[in-house]
Amino acid sequence: MGKLWWCGVFCYLIYVMREVEGVGVNWGTQANHKLSPDIVVQMLKDNGIRKVKLFDADDYTLSAFHGTNIEVMVAIPNSDLAAMTDYKRAKKWVDNNITRYNFNGGVNIKYVAVGNEPFLKSYNGTFENITFPALKNIQSALNEAGVGDTIKATVPLNADVYESPTSNPVPSAGTFRPDIAGLMTQIVEFLSQNNAPFSVNIYPFLSLYGNPDFPVNFAFFDGGANPILDNGLQYTNVFDANYDTLVSALKAAGFGNIPIMIGEVGWPTDGDINANINNAIRFYNGLLPRLAANTGTPLRPGAIEMYLFGLIDEDAKSVAPGNFERHWGIFRYDGQPKFPMDLTGQNRDVYLVGAKDVQYLENQWCTINTNAKDVSKLTDNINFACTFADCTPLSNGSSCSGLDPNAKAAYAFNVYFQTQSQNLLACDFDGLARLSTQNISTANCNFTIQIASSALHTTVPVAFSFITMFFYLLF
Repeated sequence: MGKLWWCGVFCYLIYVMREVEGVGVNWGTQANHKLSPDIVVQMLKDNGIRKVKLFDADDYTLSAFHGTNIEVMVAIPNSDLAAMTDYKRAKKWVDNNITRYNFNGGVNIKYVAVGNEPFLKSYNGTFENITFPALKNIQSALNEAGVGDTIKATVPLNADVYESPTSNPVPSAGTFRPDIAGLMTQIVEFLSQNNAPFSVNIYPFLSLYGNPDFPVNFAFFDGGANPILDNGLQYTNVFDANYDTLVSALKAAGFGNIPIMIGEVGWPTDGDINANINNAIRFYNGLLPRLAANTGTPLRPGAIEMYLFGLIDEDAKSVAPGNFERHWGIFRYDGQPKFPMDLTGQNRDVYLVGAKDVQYLENQWCTINTNAKDVSKLTDNINFACTFADCTPLSNGSSCSGLDPNAKAAYAFNVYFQTQSQNLLACDFDGLARLSTQNISTANCNFTIQIASSALHTTVPVAFSFITMFFYLLF
C-alpha cells in the first residue's frame, strides 16, 4: 500500500511539473523599487516556472539565472534595432549577451527577441525598414557563434500585423496587414528557414477595452458567448479567433505550418473597470486548463508555447495605452501573489509561492493633514504627486476610485512618499500632509509600503513642497 501511495504521488508530481514547464512568464522591470533578480529567480524556481521572457539582456538580471536551467528569452529593445543593421555590431551584441553565458552552468538562453511589437501602427513605420535586417544579422551572428541550432532569433509582434476584412470578419479570411504584407512574408520565410517560431502577443482584454460594444463573454473561455461560425468551425472566444486569423494569414503567405509562440497573454487587475482580480481569475481559470490539455485552437489543435504577461506589476511603465499597463502582474509589486492561480491547469484553489526575504520600508504612511488651514493648493499638490508616482488605482473603475476626496489626496501623498523611499521631506505638500504610523488602507484600496529596493529609482529630487519644487525647476 505504501509503495502504491508513493508511486501515485511521484506520478502526480511528474505530471504537475510537466504542465508547469509549459508555461512561461514575461518579467518586466519598469518599477521604481525593484525586487533583486536573485529573489525573483528563486520565486520562479519555487513555482516551477521554467521559461522566462525578458525585455533586455541586462547582465545583473541574467547572472541570477546561472545554473538554474530556466529557459530565457533575452531581448533587443526597439531603440537598438538600428544598430543591429550593422553586422559587426550585431556580432558584438551576440558576443556580449549570448556567447559569454554559453557554458556549462551558465544561462540557458533559448531565444533572442529582436525588438518588441515594432510594427505597431502608432509607431508610424519607424522600425519597418530596420527590423528585418536586424533579425537577419542577429541570427547570422548566432550561427557564426555556433549556437544558432539551439538559440533562435524571432520578432515579438502585436496582433495588429494581421487582420480579416470587414466584409468577411472570420478567422479563415485572415491575411497580413496590407501595408506590411510583403515585409511580413519576408520575415516569416526567414523564420521558417531557420526553424524559428513566429511570436505574437494576443490580449483578449484589449478587445474588451478598445470596444465598448465588444461581447464581454467572448473575452473569456467559459462558453458564455454566442459562437462565431466559420466554414463549419465554431469560435466561442476571441483568443481562438485571433490565433486562427494568424494561422490563416500564415497559410495565405505560404507558411501555414510554421510554429507559433504566444509571447504575451494575460489580464490586468487594476486601472480600468474590466481590469480586476475577479476577471483575471476567470481568464486564467479558462486559459491554463486549455494550455495543460494541449487543446490548441480549431485550426491548430495541440500544444502552444506561451508566456504569461506578466510576472510582477510595474509602476513605472508608460500609461499611454491605458492605466491598466502598470497592473498586468500575477504578483504584486513586492512579489506576493494577487489571487489563487494553478499553473498546472487543474484549477485548484491554490496561491503561487510569493517572493521570500523581501525587505520593506518602515511601517509609516503619508496622509492628509485634516488640520491644515489653507487647502487652496490641494489640487496642485495632488497633481504633483501623481505626476511622479503611480496614482492609476485612483482612476475611474479602479480599486481606489471609491475613496472620498480626502482619502484620494492621502493616497496620492502616500504613493509619492513611498516612491521617494519615505524621505521625510516628501511628506509635506505645503503643510497639507502628515506622517502616520497607522495603516490607512481600506478594504478595497491598499496604501502600499514600498520595498527597500537594492537600487532605488527616485523619479525627481524630493520636494519640500509644491512651491519648493517650482523654484527648484525654475532655477
